[in-house]
Amino acid sequence: MGATSSIAGKSSVHDFTVKDSRGKDVDLSIYKGKVLLIVNVASKCGLTNSNYTQLTELYRKYRDKGFEILAFPCNQFMNQEPGPVEETVQFVCERFSAEYPIFAKVKVNGKDSEPLYEYLKANGGGFMGTAIKWNFTKFLISKKGKVIRRIGSRVEPSTIEADIQKALEEP
Repeated sequence: MGATSSIAGKSSVHDFTVKDSRGKDVDLSIYKGKVLLIVNVASKCGLTNSNYTQLTELYRKYRDKGFEILAFPCNQFMNQEPGPVEETVQFVCERFSAEYPIFAKVKVNGKDSEPLYEYLKANGGGFMGTAIKWNFTKFLISKKGKVIRRIGSRVEPSTIEADIQKALEEP
């Protein structure tokens, strides 16, 4: 089944099931009514410290208002997430005190890319095509599971705080 056929008939992020860091299925419909920031992450990237620090700050500030971060480790960009997902979880939780979920390692581009990411790319646009260009590409998702905005890797999470607030105020 190709990536295109795996997103056919899907109308929101809530229509997808992904694997958590332990390999268990997670039906993303559990996030209905919440604003999401979906991020492909890497532990050995030059953007790691600033992104994880700011993601943790945003999560702590807005989680009680209905905001969730869904982090998906990815090793497709210069081998910057080479270890098993358990190492990623340990690294993020110990070094950055992350409390948001870290999911199974995924591919975000190519024929074996995660269907969720195919949906995000198809509905989030992109500069010079839809492919994910680097680690820490972020997708802001509405309470209804629709892509509000795609945010490039170099855009620091703290700079989208107003967008998060606006999304949280939507019905």
